[in-house]
Amino acid sequence: MKTVALAAVAGLVLAGCGGGSTMMGTTSGYHYSTQTCTAPASLPGRTVSVVLADMGMSRMMGGTAPLGSRMLLRASTARVAAGPVTIVATNLGWRTHELVVLPLGAGDPVGARQPAASGKVDEAGSLGEASTSCRSGAGDGIAAGSVGWTTLTLAPGRYELVCNLPNHYADGMRAELLVS
Repeated sequence: MKTVALAAVAGLVLAGCGGGSTMMGTTSGYHYSTQTCTAPASLPGRTVSVVLADMGMSRMMGGTAPLGSRMLLRASTARVAAGPVTIVATNLGWRTHELVVLPLGAGDPVGARQPAASGKVDEAGSLGEASTSCRSGAGDGIAAGSVGWTTLTLAPGRYELVCNLPNHYADGMRAELLVS
């Protein structure tokens, strides 16, 4: 059931990027990898599905993403109730990605963090991350076609979901999550 829901959400999210969408193949410049694993059917709390992708990339692309690469991080919802929340990140791209949850201050806009020379933003105050393939928690990143997840207890507030691999944040991999 959760796999079907994730596929439906991914299709709807990616349909907003233009053209028809598929889990594999090409849609408006995005080349999707084949999904190799899924999250467990039963996860605690409310689930927020997040799609991670890189536009115009293919299996031939590797190494650090250059500034100006077109990348995508889209959440299935922008709002969720406070309490236990499981964030399931599906990497449909060809590059490795991750998902880090960072708090936002009352007046802080999404996308305003300044990347360091490393191409990464400061993760101070991180509440957790999904950055391991086919499992929960932190690791070396979510490989192409894989899923990673994390369960957090979120208080009311604003959070920024980011991919913090070199240049990915600057290349657009960020979204706001409102918790009420």
